[in-house]
Amino acid sequence: QVQLVESGGGSVQAGGSLRLSCAASGLTFSRYSMGWFRQPPGLEREFVAAISWRGAATDYADSVKGRFTISRDNAKNTVYLQMNSLKPEDTAVYYCAARPGWTLRRTQDYDSWGQGTQVTVSS
Repeated sequence: QVQLVESGGGSVQAGGSLRLSCAASGLTFSRYSMGWFRQPPGLEREFVAAISWRGAATDYADSVKGRFTISRDNAKNTVYLQMNSLKPEDTAVYYCAARPGWTLRRTQDYDSWGQGTQVTVSS
């Protein structure tokens, strides 16, 4: 049974930084692409970033490009999202997700999801 557990969320002022982690179990982690998504209050879940199974390829939403960095440590079965220069519009519940194969941006392409971690950015 695949389990994804996010951590590292919290409250921060605009311009600050947070690092999210997602620990995976129940899967051969190094064979899965990993993604980060977020769901702002009252809105649909949206793509943030994704990384291929060996970390050679990454993809970012335009809204976070240059501010967020996705990375992974296959020895620790963990994927990270470093978020810098945070803005109030980054406020959302952040989810990690896993899928075998290539990185994709659609939520329906991901098999497994974590429970999410809240990120709140105040102005």
